[in-house]
Amino acid sequence: MEFDYFYGPEDAEQYQFYRIPKLLITSDQFKDVSVEAKLLYGLMLDRLSLSIKNGWFDALNRAYIIYTIEDVSEDMHCGSQKAVKLVAELEKKAGLIKKKRQGLGKPSLIYVLKFSTVSPQNSSESQFLNCENHNSGMMNITTQEFRESQPNKNNQNKTEINKTNPINLSVKTGKKDGMGGDVMEKRRSYEKYFRDNLYIDDLYQSYPYDHGRIDEILELLVDTLCSTAKTIRCAGEDRPADVVKSRFMKLEYSHIQYVLDCIHENTTEVRNIKAYMLTTLYNAPLTIDHYYQAKVNHDMYSWHGGDDS
Repeated sequence: MEFDYFYGPEDAEQYQFYRIPKLLITSDQFKDVSVEAKLLYGLMLDRLSLSIKNGWFDALNRAYIIYTIEDVSEDMHCGSQKAVKLVAELEKKAGLIKKKRQGLGKPSLIYVLKFSTVSPQNSSESQFLNCENHNSGMMNITTQEFRESQPNKNNQNKTEINKTNPINLSVKTGKKDGMGGDVMEKRRSYEKYFRDNLYIDDLYQSYPYDHGRIDEILELLVDTLCSTAKTIRCAGEDRPADVVKSRFMKLEYSHIQYVLDCIHENTTEVRNIKAYMLTTLYNAPLTIDHYYQAKVNHDMYSWHGGDDS
């Protein structure tokens, strides 16, 4: 395909453009933000203008958008894992957006922030808004259609290497078993961590008939991280608890997709679903690439009619 030249100013006016503020490109404040994340911010600004036209404001008159991981994946032409990372980069690294969970399987609200008002020292510490702290009486929102996204096929890092735990695991003395207030606070901290980092609300949207199963997975992850046992039986072996916990802390959105897909496709009887999910979650970072590559190979073979010639 050959493209023509521009011959006059009117030629350039034939296109529609996304707005990416110049300071987002030139300011040192955002030099470590990826170009893809900056492009995504421009897409969010475009959606924000539409939200304002449609009157999408909360009780505090703050405009918001609804932009699911599936929408981001389609617009950015990337897998869901990459889409999750880009949204997280805008939120946690750049501080350019804030998310607010609605619960009840509804998509999260995204507040696109005026980047010129974000102070450099706070830009990397964007805090999640949640419904418990901000009851704003949201208007009813029509359920969107959700597209099935393909996971990003990235090589996974070795998961036995410990990484810094973002949650303070210290439990004060004087508390007994699992009934102490500090232990319950620990559970709530882990639940919030996994809800935020695994984008549980977006999983509810992608798997509308699997809310119960997603809740089971979330509960299993929290139980495992809060366990005081020295070993955890997983994949048929008693493994060091720290190894299992370290791997679970590195799980991402696409890994939970993978586990749900494995459960859907399993045709054999599962007598102990908890043990099955625990093993699948543990193996997910190591087997996800092989799983999807096998599906691609199968689809390609079927597309060629099983003829290798």
